[in-house]
Amino acid sequence: MIPCPFEYYAPTTVAEAIELLERFGDEARILAGGHSLLPAMKLRLAAPAVLIDITRIAELRGISTEGMVRIGATTTWSEIEGHAGLRRAVPALPEAVSLIGDLQVRNRGTLGGALAHADPAADAPAVVLALDARIEARGPTGERSIPVDGFFTDMLTTALQPAEVLTAVVMSPLGAGEGAAYVKYRHPASGYAIVGVAAYVKLTDGQVSACRLAVTGAGPMAVRRSGVEHALLGTDGSSAAIAAAAAIASEGMDILDDLHAGEEYRRAMVNVHARRALAAAVERARSRI
Repeated sequence: MIPCPFEYYAPTTVAEAIELLERFGDEARILAGGHSLLPAMKLRLAAPAVLIDITRIAELRGISTEGMVRIGATTTWSEIEGHAGLRRAVPALPEAVSLIGDLQVRNRGTLGGALAHADPAADAPAVVLALDARIEARGPTGERSIPVDGFFTDMLTTALQPAEVLTAVVMSPLGAGEGAAYVKYRHPASGYAIVGVAAYVKLTDGQVSACRLAVTGAGPMAVRRSGVEHALLGTDGSSAAIAAAAAIASEGMDILDDLHAGEEYRRAMVNVHARRALAAAVERARSRI
C-alpha cells in the first residue's frame, strides 16, 4: 500500500528537531532508522502528517568508549556491531546487535530509534536494561538523563516527554569480574525475539555480588526480573544456583499469547533462556577475574 500524504522535514540540529516537534505536536513522528515506522505507514497503521528525519543531525551519531560508553541515538546497528571499542567494553551489546534482522536492517536501523519505539520483541531494550544504561534526552526544557529501569513504561510506550528527542545511550564499561550475555529464541522469518534474555553478573571473592536479568519478547515490554537477581546474589554462580534462580524467571510475568507462541510455551522459554544467559554471563565474569 501507499502511505497517507505527509510533510517531510530533515533538521540538522537537535534544537531544530525540538522546534518542529513543538510546532506540530501529535501530528509529527520522528524518523530514525524507519524499519518500524515506514512499514506501519505503508499498511496505514500509522498516518503521521509530518515526518521529522533526524538522521542528518551529526551530534546524534557516533560512539565513544573513553571512560563511560556513549552511543549516539542515530548510530546504526552495523556501526555498533563492528566497533572494536564496544566489543571490549560491553561485548554483549554488539553480540546482541549481530542477531538483529539481516544486514540490510542493521545498515539502516538505529539504537535510539529502537529504544524510543519500544517494540516488545526488540532485542536492545533487554540488553540496555541488563547493562544498567541511562537514556539521554533533550526537549524544550533542556536535557535530562533517564534511568533505563524506568524508561519502558508499556507496549510501544516510554518515559520520553512530548517534543523530547532521545540523543544518546550511556553505560559503564565492564570491569574485572563482570560479565554479560544475551540469548534469544528468534522468529525464523523476522528475526525478532519470541523470547530474549540479557544477563549481567559481577563476581567478588567467588560469589555473585551483583546481578541483573532482563527479558524481552515474552511480554508487552522489556522488564527486569528482580526475583531471579536476588535468588542468585550471594551464591557461587554454580550450575545448580543458576538453575534454581532461572526457574522463577517467568513467575508473575505478563506473558503474550499469539500466533507465534502460546503463553505456556513462552513462559517455559523465559526460564530456559534465563538459565542460558546467566550461565554465559557467569562464565564471562570468571574469565575477567
